[in-house]
Amino acid sequence: MSFLRNITAGLRSLFRKEQVDRDLDEELRAYQEMATEEKIKQGMSRKEALREVRLERGGLELAKEVVRSGSWESFVETCWQDLRFAARMLRKSPSFTAVAVLTLALGIGANTAIFSLLNAVLLRNLPVKNPTQLVLFGEGKWGGIMDELPNRSWQLFSFPFYRQVQRDSSVFSDVTAISSMSSAPHGTIGDSAETEEIYAHLVSGTFFSTLGVNAILGRTFAEDDDRIPGGSPVAVASYAWWKRRFGGAPSIIGEKMSIGSTVYTIIGVTPQEFFGTTVGESPDVWIPLAMEEVLPPGWKGLNDKMFQSLYIIARRRSEVSIEQAQTNVNVLFKQAALEMAGSQPTKKHLDGMQHAFIKLTPAASGLSRLRVQFSQPLRALMAAVGLVLLIACANIANLLLARATNRQREIAVRMSMGAGRGRVIRQLLTESFILAMLGAVLGIALASWASKLLLVMVSSGPETIPVDVGLDSRVLVFVVLVSLATPLLFGMAPAWRAARVELNSSLKQGRNIAAVNSPLARALVVGQVALSLVLLIGAGLFLRTIVNLINVDIGFDKHNVLVFGIEPASLGYKEDSRLTRLYEEIERRVSAIPGVRAASFSFFTFNQGAWSEDAWTPEESPEAKGNREVVYNKIGKGFFSAMGLKLLAGRTFDRQDNENSPKVAVINETMARLFFPNESPLGRRFRMDGPDAKPENDRIVVGVVRDAKYMALKERPWPAAYLPYSQEPRYLWNFEVRYLGDAGYTAAAVRQVIHDVDSRLPVTGAGTLAEQVDRSVVDQRLTAQLSSFFSLAALFLACMGIYGLMSYAVVHRTNEIGIRAAFGAQPGQILRLILRQGFVLAVLGVVVGIGLAFVFTRFLGSLLFGVQPIDPLTFIGVALLLTLIALAACYIPARRATRVDPIVALRYE
Repeated sequence: MSFLRNITAGLRSLFRKEQVDRDLDEELRAYQEMATEEKIKQGMSRKEALREVRLERGGLELAKEVVRSGSWESFVETCWQDLRFAARMLRKSPSFTAVAVLTLALGIGANTAIFSLLNAVLLRNLPVKNPTQLVLFGEGKWGGIMDELPNRSWQLFSFPFYRQVQRDSSVFSDVTAISSMSSAPHGTIGDSAETEEIYAHLVSGTFFSTLGVNAILGRTFAEDDDRIPGGSPVAVASYAWWKRRFGGAPSIIGEKMSIGSTVYTIIGVTPQEFFGTTVGESPDVWIPLAMEEVLPPGWKGLNDKMFQSLYIIARRRSEVSIEQAQTNVNVLFKQAALEMAGSQPTKKHLDGMQHAFIKLTPAASGLSRLRVQFSQPLRALMAAVGLVLLIACANIANLLLARATNRQREIAVRMSMGAGRGRVIRQLLTESFILAMLGAVLGIALASWASKLLLVMVSSGPETIPVDVGLDSRVLVFVVLVSLATPLLFGMAPAWRAARVELNSSLKQGRNIAAVNSPLARALVVGQVALSLVLLIGAGLFLRTIVNLINVDIGFDKHNVLVFGIEPASLGYKEDSRLTRLYEEIERRVSAIPGVRAASFSFFTFNQGAWSEDAWTPEESPEAKGNREVVYNKIGKGFFSAMGLKLLAGRTFDRQDNENSPKVAVINETMARLFFPNESPLGRRFRMDGPDAKPENDRIVVGVVRDAKYMALKERPWPAAYLPYSQEPRYLWNFEVRYLGDAGYTAAAVRQVIHDVDSRLPVTGAGTLAEQVDRSVVDQRLTAQLSSFFSLAALFLACMGIYGLMSYAVVHRTNEIGIRAAFGAQPGQILRLILRQGFVLAVLGVVVGIGLAFVFTRFLGSLLFGVQPIDPLTFIGVALLLTLIALAACYIPARRATRVDPIVALRYE
């Protein structure tokens, strides 16, 4: 109760101050009167007794202050007074306040924006039940299809293995499988005859129950929805698609959706916050894995142990550690691997399986290819904006030092009237706190805009990645911590120094150049220059990297090539001769369009993943060692002309390469060198189905083309083989058209011709190959652009720091400069005097910065291409540039010093 009474009394003192003062005054007067009466009883006169009591107890006002100071509300009241006084002082210096707030807003806003994106991509948990209990089999770095035996850390798994884990593992309460290959077939909704793209994701029937996600309308999948292959044509819609496509109408439940030859029924809608398990992807619908074979393109892998295309996520039982779960899973994995190897596994397969294992990783934050791509760049940018904030704090600290020098007399007066050093420090820190809070508010507003801009920069396609970069609890905590740390960073040292004032000298009128000669002020400027140099060197390395990537020889001509997406699978086309005739007819008609130089279908173009398998020559032993992996592409006859790939030897494909002719291939230089060294590869054979495959399936090499980049600009030369789709019909995802003239006209003409061939064919895209290549370096471009911006901001702040210090020095040395001029000093001598002081600080900063850069740039090696972390050209160039800019910042105040009138200067005080 005493605690509650204390709180109640304190609140009463705060909100009913006048009444409490009157009560306290009456109480103390009564107490004083009682003490006086006691003295009178001892024989003193009333006047003497009153005087004695006052000497012993102090005056009424002093007693009231003692009583007030012992209560918690006194601290609150003095803090409120400090805030009001600090606000008045900052309002009296609007220029200083504006500069400080804008500087802090830049630092805090940049940190918040980068952290918001980093949080959304790397840190934020999935909006599911108890996400920390989820584990992922492997690390989710790969996608697509694997059809080889285990021989290393495994990432993708087959449907039979998923069923085995679900049936035999006792360490998980639930397990789900998710296709690593997203699909965007075209279909019709309801009674509409118009086809539209539907982004579908194949998941097992346990998907929603494992994650603990319930439908807000209808229901989600059950186990029975995933039992019979092709027997459960149902779908669960996402909230975003429901709102966008159906306007949020409850009638979506039971709505029909036709994709290919299958009619699906929508049975439920997920919650608004649920986007799936992959950060950066937001499917329109989820469809059971049992429908994999009928959902275009119609993969046939549900019963194939070698068709490994699934991510597996499991919910770990609370009493089971992740290490125990991993041990259990790998026992099952060894059993599955032995079954996959068959009754007579080779020694190579046995060795591979001996070392194969599944690493279980926490899946609380879900799957994300963005995480793999942007984790290192975002961490590097986070470090960069942290340095910008440090430079901003150093800049404001220097401003506060100069401001404290001008306020020395005010501070001396306050201390001479009884204010303690701690009280003065608290007052000055309160001003810093207000600056930080104003900067934080403006910084959050800046960050909300900048984070959306960052999301656009990160998005590699025309549409923005569906990632929420808004404020959440983690971002708010980050902003609060940064906002509380910054006033301590830039305010503590100036406040501490200001409170160590000499009363006698400070109470005298006159100027003080202590701030100018302060080692702290000079150290802050040196620190700003050093940190700016580190950022500039990092930006220089990133800029050289992006230039090197842009200028790398990609092996093909990316200019004047349009890339379309055509999807015949949604219309019921099968992988047969009818599909081949469709592709050939489209290629023939498009090639006849005026201005079109070449047209071809292909499986891949660039940066779309890869299809790779091992290859052998007939003469090689099955136990042959070395890397046999080859990248393959299915293409049309005009592919090499459309892509601008130069033929070096032999021929390309023509009409004679059909289903009935011997299987042929065109290979690249690297494959020719590795598989057929010291001889011509033309006419030689290689096989894809293992060293013991039937000879009739061998591929005959009919041509050699130059090497090209296939998956990334940074990649090493890969052996590659091109196969004609006319010999083995297969769905192809890309249609390339090389053109002359106007891209818009060509795109419209191509669409029209395709619809003339089959008016139902969905045609998407019409982007350029150059844009596709540029999107492949979006992470390097983001790093280079933002690091350049932040380094320039840091350079500006550092130069402002030098400029401010030198300007302050000139102002406070006006009398000295006047005396020098009166005794005959020439303007050039005065100019060199001021420039020398700034030059020394700049050089010291550059020296310290080079030392720091030697340490920090070593961590950037994996982000660079074609340039070493310690690059002499970048280091020297940046150091010279920074020194020259720093001298330019010193020149303006130095020039002003040369114009000082000696007569005016001698009367300056």
